Amino acid sequence: MPFSSMIQEMKGEIGAISRRGLLRSRSHRAGSVRRGEAAEPDEAAMRESSWAQVPPEILREVLAKVEAMEARWPGRAAVVACAGVCRGWRGAIKEIVRVPEACGKLTFPISLKQPGPRDVLIKCFIRRNRATQSYFLCIGVTDGLTDDGKFLLAARKYRRPSCTEYLISLDASDKSKGHGTYIGKLRSNFLGTKFVVYDAHPPCAGAVVSKGPSAHIIGSAQVSPMKPPPAGNYPVSRISYDVNILGSRGPRKMNCVMDSIPVSAIKEGGSAPTQTEFPSSNSSSFASIPFFGSKSGQVDNSGAQLATENESKVALKNKSPRWHEPLQGWCLNFHGRVTVASVKNFQLVASGVTTPTPSNQEDDDVILQFGKIGKDLFSMDYRYPISAFEAFAICLSSFDTKIGCE
Repeated sequence: MPFSSMIQEMKGEIGAISRRGLLRSRSHRAGSVRRGEAAEPDEAAMRESSWAQVPPEILREVLAKVEAMEARWPGRAAVVACAGVCRGWRGAIKEIVRVPEACGKLTFPISLKQPGPRDVLIKCFIRRNRATQSYFLCIGVTDGLTDDGKFLLAARKYRRPSCTEYLISLDASDKSKGHGTYIGKLRSNFLGTKFVVYDAHPPCAGAVVSKGPSAHIIGSAQVSPMKPPPAGNYPVSRISYDVNILGSRGPRKMNCVMDSIPVSAIKEGGSAPTQTEFPSSNSSSFASIPFFGSKSGQVDNSGAQLATENESKVALKNKSPRWHEPLQGWCLNFHGRVTVASVKNFQLVASGVTTPTPSNQEDDDVILQFGKIGKDLFSMDYRYPISAFEAFAICLSSFDTKIGCE
C-alpha cells in the first residue's frame, strides 16, 4: 500500500474515533453527566486504534522513511498528514523533521521564519495581483518557472499619509493585522527609499519590541485573556535604496542590514537565530491552514543570541552587474531564473565578507536573488542566513515606488 494511502487511512480511522467520542460526550451532557466528563473524547477507543498502538521504534523508522522520500511540495503533505494522526505521531514527526538550514525543506509554518539552507537556494516565486495590491509567495513544486506552486505567504499593500505598509500573513484570504495568522510587516518612508521589516514575534532571545502603538497595546491590562495577544513590532532588518548610478540601464543600488542576525552567523561555525515555535495563543489560527501544522512559541537559544548594540549585524548589498557586450547592457547571471529585464531585478550578497571561492563559482555567494519572469510573476530564491519571511519582505520593497531614486 502506498504511504499516502496508508496515511489517509490512518487519519480517517483516528478521525472517526474522535467523532464517535464527541457524539457520545454530547449525549452524556444531555443526560446531565458530570461537566468534567462532557467534553472529553473517547480515550479508550483512541487507545484501541491499531495505528495509535504502533511501537515507537517502528513508528520512528516508518516516519523517517516518509520524511526522507518527500523532498518538496506537494509531497510534503504526507509528512504533515502523519503529524495529524495523533499526539504520538505528531511528537515523532517533530523529532524527525529538521530545520530548513539542515534539510533544505519547508514543512511547517515556522519553517518560514527559520534560516534557509547553507549550500543551496530555495526556489520560490511571487505572484502579484494589481487589482487588490496583493502579493503571494509560493514555492515551486517542479523545476519550471510557471507551475502553480505551493502557497507560503501573502502580503497586501496599504497606503498611509506618510508611508506605505505591506502586511504579511500565513493566510491568503485574510492579511489583516488583527488576524491570528499575521506574522509581520514592511514599512517604508515617504520617499520609498528606506524600509523597516518588523516581525510580529520575537526573532531571537532578548529581542526588543519597537516603540509604537503596538507596544503600548501589548502592555495594556485591558487586553482580553480570551483573545490572542496583539502582535508586536520587532525590527529585524532595514533596507535602503540609493540613487542609481547607472540610471535606468542597471539595477537599483540597495543595502540591507539584518538587525537580528549577528555577523558571526555567516562565519565558519556560526549560527543564526532560529525561531522554533509560534506563540501558543495563535495555535488555533495556524491549525486551519492546509498542510501546515501549528506550534507554540519559543526561540532557539542555542548559540544564537540577539546582536547587541556593540555587535556587528549582517549587511547585504546588491551585486554589481557586468557589461554584456553582445546585448549592450548591464547583466547579472540568474542561471535561468529570470527571463525579463527589469530595474527591480537584484542579487544580494554579504557586504564586507570575503569567501575563498573559485572563479567559476562566483555566484555561489548570492544570498537572495529576485527577478521578473512575466508581467506579474517574479522569481525569489534565498538561502542562509535569512528566512523566507525576511526574503519576501525584502523583495516587497522592490515593488514600492521610489520617488527619491527614479
